[in-house]
Amino acid sequence: MNFSKISFRELTMISSLAAVSILLQLVHIGYQSPQFGMWIDAVACLWIVAFFLFGFRGALLTSLVSAVMLTLFAPETWLGASMKWVLSLPNLLCLHFWLVVRREQPMVYSDWRALIIPVLFALIVRCILALPLNYYYAIPIWLGIPPPQAIATIPWYVISIFNLAQGLCDVVLAWVITFRFQIINFRNDL
Repeated sequence: MNFSKISFRELTMISSLAAVSILLQLVHIGYQSPQFGMWIDAVACLWIVAFFLFGFRGALLTSLVSAVMLTLFAPETWLGASMKWVLSLPNLLCLHFWLVVRREQPMVYSDWRALIIPVLFALIVRCILALPLNYYYAIPIWLGIPPPQAIATIPWYVISIFNLAQGLCDVVLAWVITFRFQIINFRNDL
């Protein structure tokens, strides 16, 4: 991954996607779990839009800039930003590794059927990560309760359902924005 060869246009679009992602966090349109505070929102969907436009490097830069800025401006600070970033990473990694294995370009995802297998893997990985991260990291800090009480209070399936919904929402919204709303045309083979 060579970060020194980023065109000005690509950097501008990555910065714009990160800025809109941060704005979506500040406005926070979505649904918040009353049990443990997780939001289902569109913040990370722009990271996947960056993936569809620029590949893994662009998505990684967009997500890192967004996550760092979210720690400064979002009410949930570093805790929400770290959870959003870590639990959104499986989508980016699975989409990327599927392209590597298949020796394809991100444009193959313009056909939604090409997303099915990598997104299924991503959702499984996300749920595997979400349970220990929530029970031993986020919930004890956010709610101030120890992990055994968190496990007893919030069922594993609630965390899993919320994370499955968020991961699927991210990919579906990103696909619609990129390919149905023709944002892909702004790329123009940077």
